[in-house]
Amino acid sequence: MAEHVRARLPHVAVDAVTGELAPEERLRRVDALGSVEAGRVLVATDCLSEGINLQEYFDAVVHYDLSWNPTRHEQREGRADRYGQTSPVVRSTLIYGENNPIDGAVLQVILRKAESIRKELGVPVPLPDDDHSLTEALMQSVLFRRGGRAQRDLFDFDGVDEAHALDLEWTNVAERAKRNRTVFAQRRLKPEQVLPEWQRMQAALGAQSDVRRFVERAMARLNAGLEPHGRSFRAPLGALPAALSERLAAEGWEGTIAVDFNQPATKGARFIHRSHPLVGALADDLLERALAESDSTPSGFARLGRAGVWRTSAVLKQTTVLLLRLRHQLTTTTVTAAGRPGRSSVLLVEEALPIALVGRQSPTIVVGDEAAAWLGAPVAGDLPEHARRRVLDEAFSNWQALQIELAALAARQAESLLADHRRVREAAEARGRYDARPLTPVDVVAAYVLLPVG
Repeated sequence: MAEHVRARLPHVAVDAVTGELAPEERLRRVDALGSVEAGRVLVATDCLSEGINLQEYFDAVVHYDLSWNPTRHEQREGRADRYGQTSPVVRSTLIYGENNPIDGAVLQVILRKAESIRKELGVPVPLPDDDHSLTEALMQSVLFRRGGRAQRDLFDFDGVDEAHALDLEWTNVAERAKRNRTVFAQRRLKPEQVLPEWQRMQAALGAQSDVRRFVERAMARLNAGLEPHGRSFRAPLGALPAALSERLAAEGWEGTIAVDFNQPATKGARFIHRSHPLVGALADDLLERALAESDSTPSGFARLGRAGVWRTSAVLKQTTVLLLRLRHQLTTTTVTAAGRPGRSSVLLVEEALPIALVGRQSPTIVVGDEAAAWLGAPVAGDLPEHARRRVLDEAFSNWQALQIELAALAARQAESLLADHRRVREAAEARGRYDARPLTPVDVVAAYVLLPVG
């Protein structure tokens, strides 16, 4: 097949992959074909129906042979028609012989019925053929086909008893699947009841813009800045510190790779999301460096941005922004049907919280998004080293005397956590008793002093 396609399409790159190749060789051939800028055609057996995703390089699927199992067609098309596909249209084409009664039956009876069931339920239902009843039905209909009719009508699948039994069983399986989806449907939680928790979770996780900002700044700080390349970037992983580079290489990420922070990613580029190994490795490395290089002086942890002083037009008074790490102990106790306490479980809940101390003397405490917005405001000017040190020393002496206020803040956050937890549990009609208490003293992870312009 590949040889015939090459002969008909001389200006298109063509390669073939079969089960005779090792999995690593299959992947290598797919990547090599995907790197070709011109048109490309991959001829493959069902060995590629699972395991290797093709959405980065291909946007069409041609079924040269019709599988008797409709699930196999779903698997083939799912290699290209999946999340990350950049083409707005993914085409799927079936090739079948008009004078082939088997192909006619597979197309008209099996594939179309499978598509009808999928559209009705939203999910495919496998064909029940554990005892090879489909094979028996096909053979019977071919052997006992009717005569005296046009060639395309010779095949009478519906007139075979085995086919009727198979169709009935498939219909029953679909009905059972439909009932199961109804039985297991989630009706307890209402979206409006858990929406506040979902919004807070999204804010804590951050958006793709946060991921991009972190990776760009982290790579630049480690002397391996991203290089713009069209809509994507080139990330020189080999320029990272040796320990970090070796860690990424052990996970299969080495050399200079193309990365993209938008979905779908550009062809040939890897989509970098919050849980990507590169993000996790950079975060761990920076955290270790920050803690290893810290000491009691402000300049000791200023190298990785845990302390700083600058001028900004966003504030009217001296404002100290602190990044706190709060830890809470959440205890859940089940309640028996008789109302007696049952088993208890304890979870440690951590959260990062920015707060701002507005003013030098008797500062006002501002919590949450406003403090984070001040921290992200444009810088209007810098200070000499000796001035930064003096301002930081004064700020440290001030906020270290605020441990009582910080402990009270941690207690309020624990109460808010408990209220959220109880609301979601009660919305799910769960029975139990809940308690949350803060673990003090509060950890101050970073401190930044913002001075008004002038």
